[in-house]
Order: sequence, then C-alpha cells, then structure tokens
Amino acid sequence: MNSTADNNLQLQTILDSVADGVFTVDNEMRITSFNRAAEELTGFSRSEALGQPCCEIFRTNACFDQCPVRQALADNTNITHREVDLLDRYNHEIPVSVNASVLRNNAGHAIGGVETFRDLSQLRALSQEVEHTFSFQNMISRNPQMQQLFDILPDIACSDVTALIQGDSGTGKELFAQALHNLSYRKDKPLVIINCGALPEQLLEAEIFGVRKGAYTGAVADRSGRLNAAKGGTLFLDEIGDLPLALQVKLLRVLENNEYQALGSDETRHADVRFIAATHRDLSQQVANNKFRQDLYYRLNVVTLKIPALDERSEDIPLLLNMGLKKFCAKYNKKINGFSPKAMEFLLTHHYQGNIRELLNIIERAVILCRHHQIEAEQLPTSPSPVRNKRQPLSSTELRQLIKRYRGNRQQIANHLNIDRTTLWRWIKKYHIE
Repeated sequence: MNSTADNNLQLQTILDSVADGVFTVDNEMRITSFNRAAEELTGFSRSEALGQPCCEIFRTNACFDQCPVRQALADNTNITHREVDLLDRYNHEIPVSVNASVLRNNAGHAIGGVETFRDLSQLRALSQEVEHTFSFQNMISRNPQMQQLFDILPDIACSDVTALIQGDSGTGKELFAQALHNLSYRKDKPLVIINCGALPEQLLEAEIFGVRKGAYTGAVADRSGRLNAAKGGTLFLDEIGDLPLALQVKLLRVLENNEYQALGSDETRHADVRFIAATHRDLSQQVANNKFRQDLYYRLNVVTLKIPALDERSEDIPLLLNMGLKKFCAKYNKKINGFSPKAMEFLLTHHYQGNIRELLNIIERAVILCRHHQIEAEQLPTSPSPVRNKRQPLSSTELRQLIKRYRGNRQQIANHLNIDRTTLWRWIKKYHIE
C-alpha cells in the first residue's frame, strides 16, 4: 500500500515539474491526475479537478465535437499540436496547443488518456503586435523615437547632405545607411561600405582613396579605391570615430571640394559621391580629447540620426524575437512554434549589451539547438548579461486595483505589467484574491 502511495507521489512530483499543463482521464473521461501547470492555466486546483468530467474543468471549443482525447482513444492514435480556445474558471479565453494520447496499463489495454496543453497567449500577442508594427526599409519598430527617425529618413535621403548615424554597436546603423541610399536618387548606383577601424592607417588610405603602384611596399599595382568604386552612389564610412587624424585632413578636403588624390599620385580626381558616416563613439568628446578634428566633425554633423539602444526600446524586443525566429527557422528549415515561458522571461529581461546583433545571435543559436517545437531556456546562454529592470511583485492593493480596472481580464492585466499569465496567477494566489 505504501509502495503504491509512494509511486503516486513520485508520479505527481514528475508531472508538477513539467512546464506544460498535463492531466489524465479514465475511460469515463473523469480526471485522474492534474499537474501544477494545469492548475495555473485553468484556475482550478487539483482537489477541485480530480474525479470531475474533464469537459467541466478543461473547457474548450473542441470538447464535444472534436475532443482530442476521445479521438485518440477512438482512432488509437496520437493527436498533436491542435489549437483550441480554453475557458478558465473565470471565463477568460486562453489559446492553447493540445496533444493527446492513449493511456495503457502493463497489459497494453487502454485505461484512459493523457492530454498536455501549452499556453499560446504570448505567441498570439506577438503576432498581433507584428500586425501593428511600423516597418520601414527592412526595419521594424513600435518605439516612438524609432518611428520619428523613419519619418525623417525620406527627407534626408532626398538631398546630398552628409549624414552622421550615431548608435551603440549592434543597433543597426548599416541598415539606416542602406535605407538612406535606397531612398535617394543615387539608389541605382553603388553603396560602398568601408570600416574605418578595420585597417592600419596606410592600408586604409589606399583602400579609401586608391593607390599608385610603388607608393609603398606591397603596392604592386594601381588600385582605384572605394571613392572611385562609389562613383555616382554612396560611400558609407562606418566607425568614422576610428579614422586616424592624418586621414581626417584628407577626408575633409573631399567633403569641402569634392576632390582627392590617390596615395602616391599628384593627380587630382573628382568625387561624385554622397557621404554617410556612422560611429558608436561620442565625437564631441573625441574633439575635446583632440582625437577628432573639430572642422571635420562640423562637416559630418550636418544631419545626425541617433539610434536608441535596444534596452531603450524594450517594446521592440517581442517583435525582434518573432522576426528572428521566422528568419532562422526558414534558414535552417525548422518548424518552431515559439518560446517556453521561462525562455520568454529570460529573453524579455536580458540586458542586450550587443543590442539587436546579440539578440539575433541568441535566437540563431537557440534555433540550431532546438529539437522540438518550442525553444526552451536550456537552449539560451548559460551566463546571461545582467537582467533589465525586472518587474517586482505588486502590493495586494495595487493588484486589486488593476483587476478592477481591467474587469478581471488576466491577459490585459499581464500585458499591462509586462509579465506572463503564470506569474500573474502566482501573485493572485499569494494574496488570496478571488
């Protein structure tokens, strides 16, 4: 007898450790086990659920005509990834994904069924957010500051004025440069990109302005340079803050007179290009430290676009997660429905020091490692950056006020607090709120 009780306790412990809702039924469709996640999603406690017809506890729009467990028992098959709408005990509708299988005894006889279900609210919310997203030139955002930048880009693109793009590493400065080029009358000509911090000074000079054969050891042939390659188009000088002072003088001449000379040449050439520069550095501070020429700074700083860091536009993180998931699922030919609650909590609170680039790298890694239909926390980095300001539990009074404000709609309350429904359920249970 004790052995049976111990086995039942062990089974319940295992079920409670599962993130998805799980319950079992007998052949009479009465609930015989009910795990903790099922309690949280349905709002019914285990003691309330046990022995009840499953249609009175797990109330979905498929209960009578397309019950997954009944179908699994009737057809002796497994039902997977069926999307239904669940009504919790407070009559709030929750989209869930359901799997069902036949439960058998040691002799192989059917003794009931088992059903697992997963909350799809976050996935639905992501899809709805994407529908209300402002997209522009392969960039997406719901952030007001970003949308202001999108609004003025066409006006800036119409002129040949030099534009300076400022933003931390990984914020998408190159995308803005591409957008300015694509919207300009130079769009049918080349967009040439050079990173000013990637090469030693002499090689960088030759790369930008061109070089005559024999100008330095290793210059075995004439090279025209990036300025010539960008003729009629746009030259994007990435990380302009790393440009050596000697080359800053030479670049200033091009900006002022549209003229330049190749390294080792006395021939003056005409530059027909539009300049766009970008940096993650504070150029005004560089000027104060005598690391950047003031006259060049004024020449570059005619129009400045300041891109906010990802932590300053946290409302865009769900959009970027959804975009990244779609992108890498297509790249690696995988079908992944979304993120587990723990994975989503990590991704929403993670401090992205590398901004969008870091976020996309994390998603790509997770997609590669994911073997099932959902990304789990185990597929995410094990040494996270410090989390962003994480929502602290509300007081009982504050929570009751929100419940009254939203008339008990848990999804709206969770959205307001930027938490998942499971966390909200724990707070409600903590304060014994009905």
